[in-house]
Amino acid sequence: MAEVDPRGPRRVLALGMLLTLGALVLYLAFTQPPAHLGWQVFLIAMGLGALGMAYKLQVATTRCLYLTREHIADSDGRVLARIEDVEAVSRGAFAMKPSNGFTIKLKNPAPRAWQPGLWWRLGRRVAVGGVTPGAQARPMADIISVMIAQRDA
Repeated sequence: MAEVDPRGPRRVLALGMLLTLGALVLYLAFTQPPAHLGWQVFLIAMGLGALGMAYKLQVATTRCLYLTREHIADSDGRVLARIEDVEAVSRGAFAMKPSNGFTIKLKNPAPRAWQPGLWWRLGRRVAVGGVTPGAQARPMADIISVMIAQRDA
């Protein structure tokens, strides 16, 4: 019914920023080491963490999200939320949601999961967005809202 494919300039920009941050922090840690060894270890850990996050973002954003009549799932088959369990959808300007995305409130808590730049799930909340194109996420949220309204009518 709908698809969200995060490939595009937002993905490239996000990856570029994380890679640049990691490289700059590592460069700083080795070329201008702080006087205290603990701060150098901290800088190295932060640089490696940023590079690790860039890798996780790159892997996560190779997937797509698909909306069917039964659920929202990613291209690996992992189900984010079942439509029957969706209570509400928030995508307004002041909603607590990721960039270019939307948030779903579930009736029952689900296990925590996170795919950086694509989606996360924590308790009864599922958020889709980050590096996703808004032109694809908005219609998905609207379709889910209509499906909920039809189900509850």
